[in-house]
Amino acid sequence: MSSYWQGLRPFEKRVVVGVGALFFVVLNALFVWPHSSDLAAVKARMEDAKKKLALFEEEIAQKPKYERLVKELESEGLAVPPEDQAFQFNNAINLQAGQSGVRIMSNGRLTTTTNQFFIEKSQNISLQAGEPQLVDFLYNLGSGNSLIRVRDMDLRPEPNHHELVANVKLVASYQKKIPTRTPPSTAGARASTPASAESPVAKTANTTRP
Repeated sequence: MSSYWQGLRPFEKRVVVGVGALFFVVLNALFVWPHSSDLAAVKARMEDAKKKLALFEEEIAQKPKYERLVKELESEGLAVPPEDQAFQFNNAINLQAGQSGVRIMSNGRLTTTTNQFFIEKSQNISLQAGEPQLVDFLYNLGSGNSLIRVRDMDLRPEPNHHELVANVKLVASYQKKIPTRTPPSTAGARASTPASAESPVAKTANTTRP
């Protein structure tokens, strides 16, 4: 290689050096310069990944705290009752009205809406009572284990201005029962077998019979 280089003329050497330099520049333009910002992008992604990892680890460390809070709430009787307790909706309202001294003037139609997990019962009722009795009724109804809450309320004084008349929409949510899946019965499979099918032994006896 050195003998080849020594045999070149000065102009030819300059041409070879120029072509080599141009080839080097083209290689850098094609494969190096377009990826010059990749290192900064990789570093930024690593920083984001480290921040997310720290955030997830912090939340995972809070798991015992959340489990303790869930147990405390369940021990207070705030767990959603099963579907078969939904009939207690009206009973809870009437019982609390009697304890608070509130008169129920009229009851609207009880409506039911449902989704995949919960059943919601709602009813419009008209109440008449003094201010302390009405406040006591609404407070005790929402703070007890009935899970009944007030969604809408229209309040006005009665004609003699001695008591208040309230039109209240009460709502409660109940847990929906999840149906249990039963294995398919084998009776259908047995019934689907043709009654006229013959066993191989019977077929052989029929073919050998004179």
